[in-house]
Amino acid sequence: MSSALLRILLALLLFTLTPQRSGGQYYMEEWCIADEQTPDEELQKALGWACQKGGADCSKIQAGQPCYLPNTLKDHASYAFNDYYQKYKHKGGSCYFNAAALVTALDPSHDSCKFDYVP
Repeated sequence: MSSALLRILLALLLFTLTPQRSGGQYYMEEWCIADEQTPDEELQKALGWACQKGGADCSKIQAGQPCYLPNTLKDHASYAFNDYYQKYKHKGGSCYFNAAALVTALDPSHDSCKFDYVP
């Protein structure tokens, strides 16, 4: 690999890992997703809570909507967890869901399914 290409790749890596600045404050982009190690029963309970009592907008994970596919419990829970987290993280909400979720710096959006991010 040429040294010029290596320098460009290194610069891109540093840029993506550098916290962004908004309104005088630094922040890292964060999304809340389902923990792959969580048993399905626990994920289902947490998903139900997020969509019903938690106030997450789960309309996009319904059949025919942009985040329905892939039609897996983990993917649907990730979308719902993130929707809740982005809405309520500045009001005391967390990405815990009884240990069924975790925070990631990697945008989980895919195809036409866009996961919101609120700075």
